[in-house]
Amino acid sequence: MSLETSNGLKHSNERLEFLGDAILSAVVAENLYKTYPYKNEGFMSEMRSKMVSKTQLHFLAVKMGVDKLVDANVDKTGKSKVVCDALEALLGAAFLDKGYVFTQKLITQKIISPYLNLDDLQTQIVNYKSKLIEWAQKERKNIQFETVEEVGYGNNKQFVVHVLIDAISKGKGQAYSKKNAEQLAAQMAFEELKISEVI
Repeated sequence: MSLETSNGLKHSNERLEFLGDAILSAVVAENLYKTYPYKNEGFMSEMRSKMVSKTQLHFLAVKMGVDKLVDANVDKTGKSKVVCDALEALLGAAFLDKGYVFTQKLITQKIISPYLNLDDLQTQIVNYKSKLIEWAQKERKNIQFETVEEVGYGNNKQFVVHVLIDAISKGKGQAYSKKNAEQLAAQMAFEELKISEVI
């Protein structure tokens, strides 16, 4: 969301949202790396996706009271996105003002520890592929999941999957199974297309 000033310029938090999203992802990745020293890249990628999904961010923002600070003239679906964006912008602002170490502690102590149960998240299934297909049908879009590459050999082999919307790649996923790679690709498409998960 942005406001236009009298000289035509726009005030927007999008740059802060971009920065906050990157910092959150980095801190979550570091936390997972330390918490699960014997888990592979595929497991950690899936866990990170669950921890920073828009549904999860909305839950966290509400728990932290960010939703009460947001005043937006949008419907329920739009409000959910605005609240998620506000949380990311706050994290971006914290990083610029206080630095990485402060923001890392903030995310770890005020977000991950009190609100994210990693054991529960391991068993949680977020079917982004199903949601994306539902969205594509509603919007009359052609959707296709295509395996474009296989990386590695034997037990270390990973699949690279692209999701195509009207023949244009909108998401890429890489995992040890095609199913998980499709889910990661679908989640990336959600973010690329700025689709709310509340469909």
